[in-house]
Amino acid sequence: MTKFEFSEPKLPKNGTVVVGILDDRKLTPSAETLDKALDGTITRAMAASKFRGKKEQTLSMLAAGDYDRVVLLGLGDPKKLDDQQSQKLGGIVLAGLNGAGAKDATVMIDGTDGSKLSAADIAANMAAGAGLRSYRFDAYRTKEKADKKPSLKVLTFGVKDAGDATKAFKPLSAVTEGVFLTRDLVSEPPNVIFPATLAERIHELEKYDLDIEILDEPAMEKLGMGALLGVGQGSAQDPRLVIMRWNGGKDGDAPLAFCGKGVTFDSGGLSIKPAGGMEDMKWDMGGSAVVTGLMKALALRKAKVNAVGVVGLVENMPSGTAQRPGDIVKSMSGQTIEVLNTDAEGRLVLADVLWYTQERYKPKFMIDLATLTGAIIVALGEEYAGLFSNNDDLAKKLEAAGKAVNEPLWRMPMGDVYDKMIDSDAADMKNIGGGRAGGSITAAQFLQRFVNKLPWAHLDIAGVTWSKKDAAIAPKGGTGYGVRLLDRFVADNYEGN
Repeated sequence: MTKFEFSEPKLPKNGTVVVGILDDRKLTPSAETLDKALDGTITRAMAASKFRGKKEQTLSMLAAGDYDRVVLLGLGDPKKLDDQQSQKLGGIVLAGLNGAGAKDATVMIDGTDGSKLSAADIAANMAAGAGLRSYRFDAYRTKEKADKKPSLKVLTFGVKDAGDATKAFKPLSAVTEGVFLTRDLVSEPPNVIFPATLAERIHELEKYDLDIEILDEPAMEKLGMGALLGVGQGSAQDPRLVIMRWNGGKDGDAPLAFCGKGVTFDSGGLSIKPAGGMEDMKWDMGGSAVVTGLMKALALRKAKVNAVGVVGLVENMPSGTAQRPGDIVKSMSGQTIEVLNTDAEGRLVLADVLWYTQERYKPKFMIDLATLTGAIIVALGEEYAGLFSNNDDLAKKLEAAGKAVNEPLWRMPMGDVYDKMIDSDAADMKNIGGGRAGGSITAAQFLQRFVNKLPWAHLDIAGVTWSKKDAAIAPKGGTGYGVRLLDRFVADNYEGN
């Protein structure tokens, strides 16, 4: 793992150094100083290339003077250099240095006229982005070629007011740890992560002063959680309900509530999925992983709020004891559900999780996260998560937070016409609509029947939980999407109020 340090801005005399270049090849002060020391090598190298200093452009110069490598980093328009752009630049730098085999490097940070951030904040955010990009899931690799392993051990940011940068980096680093936990959990194989073991992983968070409570199957039976238990009855792995509490706010203040779907493997049950791609269903517990990562982040940075995270953990498997299409189950709310498709199981889990959360904790609002429907991927692809809500103010706050951290949300419609599609002739409701049309919407309408009039939002993260390609601050695999979004949502709207 790469170590990140901050020091006063002093150009190293050798090794690897990264300097910034603005639009139209305008040199930052550090780049100008280095160019003079190298007798104009930087200026000549730019003139002989297509590099113009546009954002995210890079140009690597080998054996320049006494340096092993000088990397020019395009900063683009300084007016657009905000926290998220700085994080992307940090990720790009880290990936490039690892690709080049650098063992340590110094990134020179200069304040730029017109930037929204101070030099210290730019440095902190670049380090945060580099940290996010540095993630690897390699727990099960026993053999790996040396050139495939990351080489970078230390990345130093030379910046005026290094102490301020260190201070600004601390909460960003806490959120990164939350993202890493989420990525770890969704990456684990389903023979390692199942309800009991995921509950044990969450229980380890007690060391961060989170209060953890785990309910087993008998406890959930006593509460009447027939919807959740029905999903897990075909599996040899018993379900769990896990509650995480962070008490960083005022005594007596209603908590902020976050709920997660935790289907640790989804075969589809008796409505079994096709074999192709079924291995991906190890991350059908992505919603629970995001809630877990968020709670760790809030605890690490000592967020000044009361928050509760509740996750329902089950495995959906076909067997002689499995739930059948046509079964009718009774939820904790007392409402009955006709199960027409056992592969529409996440909403059954969340039905009881949502009801339990509002009944026990009387929160200010509830936000649930779930890899709920393939329909949301058809609608939005893999760029946006779907947002459904019964409250405009809550929805706007979430959209703003998503935009701020580049984890965008797209609000989807809800209404009576969709709600009627899940009415059942045999029970209070059925767990799917009448056909393929509006599948993500009817799923949200189903969930809304278990939240009463409490402000609520549902984030369908099926398209954004896993990526098959690298991004600036996330290598391919589990993205951790949602942790940064919800942490920003909490910080911007509820801390200090």
